[in-house]
Amino acid sequence: MSRQFLSERIATRLKLFAAVTLITGLVLGAAPALAASKAVRVVMHAPLRILDPVTTTAYITRDYGYMVYDTLVAMDENFEVRPQMADWKVSPDNLVYTFTLRDGLAWHDGTPVTAEDCIASLDRWRQRDGMGQKLYSFVSSIKATSPKVFAITLKEPVGFVLQALGKPSSLVPFMMPKRVASTAATTAITDAIGSGPFKFVKEEFQPGVKAVFVKNEKYVPRTEKSSWASGAKAVKVNRVEWVVMPDAQTAINALTAGEIDYIDEPQIDLLRLLDGDKSVIVGNPNEFGLQVVGRMNFLNPPFNDVKVRRAAMLALKQENFLAAIAGDPKYYKVCGAMFVCGTPLATDVGSETLVKGNGMAQAQKLLKESGYDGTPIRIIHPTDVNTQRTQPVVAAQLLKEAGFKVELITVDWQAALGLRSNQKPANEGGWNMFFSAWGGVDVASPLTSPTLNATGKMGSAWAGWPEDADIEILRDKFGRAKTAQERKAIATDLQKLAYERVIYVPLGQLSTPAAWSSKLKNVPRGPASPYFWSVEKTD
Repeated sequence: MSRQFLSERIATRLKLFAAVTLITGLVLGAAPALAASKAVRVVMHAPLRILDPVTTTAYITRDYGYMVYDTLVAMDENFEVRPQMADWKVSPDNLVYTFTLRDGLAWHDGTPVTAEDCIASLDRWRQRDGMGQKLYSFVSSIKATSPKVFAITLKEPVGFVLQALGKPSSLVPFMMPKRVASTAATTAITDAIGSGPFKFVKEEFQPGVKAVFVKNEKYVPRTEKSSWASGAKAVKVNRVEWVVMPDAQTAINALTAGEIDYIDEPQIDLLRLLDGDKSVIVGNPNEFGLQVVGRMNFLNPPFNDVKVRRAAMLALKQENFLAAIAGDPKYYKVCGAMFVCGTPLATDVGSETLVKGNGMAQAQKLLKESGYDGTPIRIIHPTDVNTQRTQPVVAAQLLKEAGFKVELITVDWQAALGLRSNQKPANEGGWNMFFSAWGGVDVASPLTSPTLNATGKMGSAWAGWPEDADIEILRDKFGRAKTAQERKAIATDLQKLAYERVIYVPLGQLSTPAAWSSKLKNVPRGPASPYFWSVEKTD
């Protein structure tokens, strides 16, 4: 072998070594950046399809809202309202609330957030939200005094202005650009531009299958400690993916295999499969859980008759529903309080038959007296949401025992939401009854509770559309009350009347445990969990 050949071969190897060294150096140099690119994969409680947190009360759209949008003020873990997008001051006569937007607020398209944006957002929100409508009935004017300042002037002092603007759950008064908020409140928006801590990746959105959010790099968080939806929304991951796994067992398997990081509402009877698995944490981020509810259609027969509504309520028993949904009693509580057990407004007045389950004989007698003609009761039966699929089946059995004929309308959750908004008679494609669950914090007050809004189909009443002037008089009275003692007495009177007229049927309280990978740190708690802005993911 010649020296020239050897020299050429050595030179070639040196070049190859240098190239490998360079590539290795680049890879190693990139390692910190790759390590910082954290993604969290989540199975939420329902598929996301609707991108407008004003036109639907669905919690999955509310959760989407918290990712994309922000709020003027927010409630902390002590039920105190704190500044979020804005600070405020109140005039000595309690008639003028002046809000000043903080520095650094910008929409995802780079344009600044203005007072006019906020006024338009509040106006759209109040058209659909019961508490918003109640607030605006006391409002004289809302005017911007500069690009960053606006004032709400009241007709008379009321004590729930900040509570309305800081309500943590459906419908949340999220702020939107004026051009978006100017959309009619009856028309669903599709524009996903907010000012919140995450940006929605519309190009990757597959309705009902996948939703993707990326960190808003230009978001300026507050400096205060994060508490519920208040304080710092300091995002610690680059990407959050919501993926749909309709089969509950598949989701559990994916979590233990490390394929996903978080399950929002795992099927309770499957949690035992996670016992002893140190790679998974089971916790309860929302300590207030859910109140299971039954709702009848007040617009059309037979439930436009209070006797028939009462017959149906007397046939129901909370324990039957709760046990069927949760199985294990540690995950539910029989509770007749419309305003949630353990809260200052809790009372059991009017709830005896629901709690004790001793009303069937009364139900059968009252149904015969009502003149019910045997027309089948059409109950909406969604099949793809863990906390929604069981109640209709239980109700059907109990109502049949009372003497009703029953028909289940089996659909997916998205179709159920669409059907629920249909006001036509049941024999023309409508419905008579459905079941749902509201977060405890949503129903803990007469003003926040959508189930007690009795403004009818021309107001902001929730599906079922009860119209009852006496209920509304008591809700107004509650809003004007100045002491806790007054509020308690009014709430008791309101619950008594609501039970008598069967505005809705409370069916007890459910815990809503979540399960997540032990690689996730700082999983936030709150009545509208899950929030993902403080979550960290370790290797």
